[in-house]
Amino acid sequence: MTVTLNMPLPEAPPDKMSFWEHLQELRVRIVRSLLAVAVVFTVTYAFRFKLWAWAQKPFLEAMARQTGKAVAALDPFAFTDLTEPFFSMMRLSLWAAGFLSAPFLFYQLWAFIRPGLMPKERRLVIPFVVVTSGCFLAGAAFAYKQAFKFLGDILFQEAASAGLRANLHASDYLDLFISTTLITGVMFELPVLFFFLARFRIVTAKLMLKYWRHATMAILIFSAFFTPGDVVVTTIFFSVVLLGLYFISVIVAWLAEPR
Repeated sequence: MTVTLNMPLPEAPPDKMSFWEHLQELRVRIVRSLLAVAVVFTVTYAFRFKLWAWAQKPFLEAMARQTGKAVAALDPFAFTDLTEPFFSMMRLSLWAAGFLSAPFLFYQLWAFIRPGLMPKERRLVIPFVVVTSGCFLAGAAFAYKQAFKFLGDILFQEAASAGLRANLHASDYLDLFISTTLITGVMFELPVLFFFLARFRIVTAKLMLKYWRHATMAILIFSAFFTPGDVVVTTIFFSVVLLGLYFISVIVAWLAEPR
């Protein structure tokens, strides 16, 4: 029997993409995302001083509660490097542009993973963009309204008890502000992540409930290393928030499991 060695390889189905086509698609999505952030950055940078006043408001209010002074009378921020204010305002404007571009960025993420989904799942583009953007922005809002209030009260109460006077660097404060809002926004995406994991049969709600103790330990370790401030209370605070999101994700996974 004769075997032909130069048989042509079977062509990929018309609705499938090759590895190099995936890389090209990824490059296009990244470029579009960067361009969107750059366009929004031109707007946010024009309002950089208003953004700075908005960013420092939670800590000034916490400081006012602990010191008994009016917010308008507080001026705790200083700088020692002449370039620090410029780069701090630029960094704040850039991160604000990223937050405001969140719906477009999540759409680009959806467009990249869309070829790997079933036709029925591809129609979820609008719910996906709305839910992911909403969860991320809700997490950032939670950080701004609640996490900073909690963190600020603890830190300023400790400083007031020690008789210390605030003389903060704007860049150091922005590190804390941006990391807190960003990490909390990502934390609030946990239900979305488990929706897809359950949809693709990688995890189930029953499995998540079975290993909730292991998840609790992982959450404590994550909070200890990635939450802002080297304070045990903040670690416990964010651990409780993450654990609550985990059990919400259990419900989401149960609803998302294929029947």
